[in-house]
Amino acid sequence: MDEEPLIFDTHAHYDDEKFDSDREDFLLTPQKHGVAGIVNVGGDLKSSKLGLDYSRKYSDVYCSVGVHPHEVHGLPDDYLDVLKELGSNEKVVAIGEIGLDYHSDSDSKKEQIKRFEEQLDLAARLNLPVIVHSRDACQDTMAVLANAKPMAFVVHCFSYEPETASDVLGMGGFLGFTGVLTFKNAEKIKEVLEEVPLERMLVETDCPYLAPEPFRGQRCDSGMLKFMVQAMVSVRRKSFKEMVTILNANAKRFYRITGE
Repeated sequence: MDEEPLIFDTHAHYDDEKFDSDREDFLLTPQKHGVAGIVNVGGDLKSSKLGLDYSRKYSDVYCSVGVHPHEVHGLPDDYLDVLKELGSNEKVVAIGEIGLDYHSDSDSKKEQIKRFEEQLDLAARLNLPVIVHSRDACQDTMAVLANAKPMAFVVHCFSYEPETASDVLGMGGFLGFTGVLTFKNAEKIKEVLEEVPLERMLVETDCPYLAPEPFRGQRCDSGMLKFMVQAMVSVRRKSFKEMVTILNANAKRFYRITGE
């Protein structure tokens, strides 16, 4: 029997304290977990610096740098300079995750939009793709993206309507799919997945969050990617190997990662 192919995790948070006991097990030898490579995604200056440290230490780990909308309060005046310096490293493959989140903090809309726009401008200056976080902020997110016209972007953990997916794709964007695909109430996301062009989809864990069934509610890790891919296979009617080949090629093309 052929071994299952290794899968690239396009969005993870191994800087999270939930990985304090076994972080190196995943980052040093991801292959033993069925993982081809990992992008550790920054959410503030600290996690961005940690992600860069991991990417320098572990050969199959890359990173992004950026400030999540939940972290825009009290940023130092030179935060963009810090991100610019971090972003000049060759293992930094994107700016992110950045964007808008009005779910639990709708009072800071203006500040969130300002920081989103600033970081999109930085991505343009560094010629890097963008990882977009958007929750309960569809209209403003799309307006900012339409104005900025980033060279490449993914709306990670996509959760909006199929019509918004069409708008993202019309801008040249990618859609990121997580363990949510395996949930019983995932009909809307599966509808989006059914229509997205194969070359515009990415698979991600967003670990330690959003563990797929049958692990829902537990800590997620990159070794659970296969459950997301199996859900994608059932919707798109590809073989597991075909789907992984497509997803890995998309990840490398989006992040401009060369080599094996």
